[in-house]
Amino acid sequence: MIRTLSLLTPLLLLPACSNAPQPMNDTDLLAPPVATKRPHTISAHGHTRNDEYYWMRLTEDQRNASPLDAHTREVVEHLNAENAYTEAVLGPIKQLRENLFAEMKARIKETDLSVPYRENGFWYQQRFDEGKEYAVHVRARAASAAMPADSDPGWTEMLNENSLAEGHSYFDLGDFEVSPNNGIVAYSVDFVSRRQYEIRFRDLVTGKDLPDIIINTGGGCAWADDRTVFYPRKDSTLRSYRIYRHVLGTDPAQDALVFEETDAAYSCDVYRSRSERFVMIACESTLSTEHRFLPVEQPMGAFKVFLPREEEHEHSVMHVPPADGNPGKWYIMTNWNAQNFRLMECAEGKTADKRAWKEVIAHRDDVLLEDVDTFRDHLVITERRDGLTHIRVRKLSTGKEHQIQFNDPAYVAYSGTNPEWDTDRMRYGYTSLTTPGSVYEHDLNSTTDILLKQQEVVGAFKREDYSSERIWAPARDGARVPVSIVYRKGTKLDGSAPLLLYGYGSYGNSIDPTFSSARLSLLDRGFVYAIAHIRGGEELGRGWYEDGKMEHKMNTFTDFIDCADHLEKMKYADPGRIFCLGGSAGGLLVGAVINMRPDRWKAACAEVPFVDVVTTMLDESIPLTTGEFDEWGDPKEKEAYDRMLAYSPYDNVKDAEYPALLVTTGLHDSQVQYWEPAKWVQRLREHQKADAPILLFTNMEAGHGGASGRFEMLKEVALIYAFFLEQAGMVRN
Repeated sequence: MIRTLSLLTPLLLLPACSNAPQPMNDTDLLAPPVATKRPHTISAHGHTRNDEYYWMRLTEDQRNASPLDAHTREVVEHLNAENAYTEAVLGPIKQLRENLFAEMKARIKETDLSVPYRENGFWYQQRFDEGKEYAVHVRARAASAAMPADSDPGWTEMLNENSLAEGHSYFDLGDFEVSPNNGIVAYSVDFVSRRQYEIRFRDLVTGKDLPDIIINTGGGCAWADDRTVFYPRKDSTLRSYRIYRHVLGTDPAQDALVFEETDAAYSCDVYRSRSERFVMIACESTLSTEHRFLPVEQPMGAFKVFLPREEEHEHSVMHVPPADGNPGKWYIMTNWNAQNFRLMECAEGKTADKRAWKEVIAHRDDVLLEDVDTFRDHLVITERRDGLTHIRVRKLSTGKEHQIQFNDPAYVAYSGTNPEWDTDRMRYGYTSLTTPGSVYEHDLNSTTDILLKQQEVVGAFKREDYSSERIWAPARDGARVPVSIVYRKGTKLDGSAPLLLYGYGSYGNSIDPTFSSARLSLLDRGFVYAIAHIRGGEELGRGWYEDGKMEHKMNTFTDFIDCADHLEKMKYADPGRIFCLGGSAGGLLVGAVINMRPDRWKAACAEVPFVDVVTTMLDESIPLTTGEFDEWGDPKEKEAYDRMLAYSPYDNVKDAEYPALLVTTGLHDSQVQYWEPAKWVQRLREHQKADAPILLFTNMEAGHGGASGRFEMLKEVALIYAFFLEQAGMVRN
């Protein structure tokens, strides 16, 4: 339900002044909405809970119905009342919100271009036009190895997201895939933010869409030949569970089912191998994967299992085509007898016999193997060591290796868009807390780098005006937790600065120290920003993840609190102005730590938070629940039930002086249903003993990712920033 990250763009703070608005106080304004209580008991393992706000649940059909039935109308009216209350409480800083939005928008280069990449005889590029929310996707025929100039008349438009989005309050282009003969593009769109995509097909010669439209898909697809495409469909819980084959010009309702995933803990997807030789089906649960493959020249054939699934065996597979007199083979990145993964290889006909696999990169206890890109004569290996990413290159013909060097104390580097296998150049991305996103081209033979593009920050930004650090905070059980920190030079690190601490800590997702132009407004006004790389992520390897899940989940929350305490001790933070922020599973983190230590935080923001853990995980009809059992546990088992109950934010609300809190959600959220934060806010207010507001904002036209569009989304960021600014006592319009 929450597997995607909500990586938040940081805050904007301004110096305090004598004419600042008075602090927000919800007792001085409108009374907060009070939802009706209707008893609803939920029993398991001899334990009964009363969820008096359970009635707030609506199906997606109810949310989209017209006219609304009485129950739906009551829920919608309540959410609208919450929005009105939030607007009233934030009324004194309305101008600040508008100013924040304008400032953040002004840093964005409105007319912008991506670095083109080459694939199958064409260059592809993404363009943004001034004032437009969405991208335009263009391409040009690759007449030579040189990239065409941006003004070259050979560029032609494929997809204009702005045109596709017209008439819709929300729009997302999920994916696009061009047919092998370059004549047709399959693309997927979502107009609701429910992540149920509609696949369409466009003739790239005429620019007209074909009549074929496929609904309720996962968004991705894979071409076998120029007429045959494979795609996943979703079930009622939004799990991608079936793979279908569509032939252009036929009725999608008659598409052939080629695979069905019957285990509710697994979902499936389909893609074309980088070697262009196979259509691949990938099935995965939290802790296990299975792959199937089909030669592209046999689109009507049957998929073959690469290796039958095994409990707690995670692996990814990469096909290498025949070359230089060598037969084709497979690379397998696997955790078989390798907690931090290793790389193996096998012959094409030996996939199902692990005894025939040969080790290429050995397992290491202190290094996590994260990714491998294959090229004709090179392997590009992305690893994580001491919490930071490293890229090394191995030349296959000689066995020689070299590292790509990075110098920032806190950064992330990653393999970029590299669709072509037969090349000696690769793209990689780089960013740090002080360095805007950058695209480099690396010569795999000479080891030299060329900077192709660094994202421009409009205005007076200079990276040398900011400092970043990486420190280690001691956890209460002796573990050392990495913390990434950034601040503007000149900020006093004497215990007087406000500090925002961000965290996530689930699914093995590492929260990397990336650049944010919006965060500059925070730093320029004296804030320190820190990321706590707590257990539950994979920053320190697979063991770091496993020590922050299931029976070890409490480590995630105590690590975060211990990081805040250590930052105070080291004088990075004013003890009375420490703020916390997290989204999705990070919202669970925020909910847990304000229950455990309400006194620690001046204010908190939980975006689309997963806070009703037990009730949600008991209900397998809720989207994506069944795939989460390996992350949180199955509450039908008493041990798991008791464990979740101990930290579930909704179930652990108590009489306390809670910090000021802003909670955000989306009516159409497919990952965390809107009613979780809506119920949580009601319960928190009942137990709030402090004179601090608890606010809920619901985007009535969006889902888990918030508003769509590169500018529109900043309005929600400005809302959050204004809330924190006021609470920091640093408001000036």
